[in-house]
Amino acid sequence: QVQLVESGGGLVQAGGSLRLSCAASGRTLSSYAMVGWFRQAPGKEREFVAAIRGYADYGDSVKGRFTISRDNAKNTVYLQMNSLKPEDTAVYSCAASGVAGDLGNKLAYDYWGQGTQVTVSS
Repeated sequence: QVQLVESGGGLVQAGGSLRLSCAASGRTLSSYAMVGWFRQAPGKEREFVAAIRGYADYGDSVKGRFTISRDNAKNTVYLQMNSLKPEDTAVYSCAASGVAGDLGNKLAYDYWGQGTQVTVSS
């Protein structure tokens, strides 16, 4: 059974940093064509944050502050978040697809984790 499990969320002050992890099981990370992170704040649509498919791409609101990386040996994808802002508060979910597609399109992903809460206080 394919599973993606996020961890690393929490409460942090504005300007701080967090690193999220997404551990894959049931299928090796290297077998996915692309892996990404999305977030959803209360009352808002799910938003693209970052994804990687050979190269990395980022949502406009996080460019220069967030970095996505993958460690195939550990079967884990990371999201390093720096200079956090209150508007970054959301549930962050990782997603993966066996087929290459539009990195920023949530509909292109087949597998989703349950999400981890990130709260940034002002």
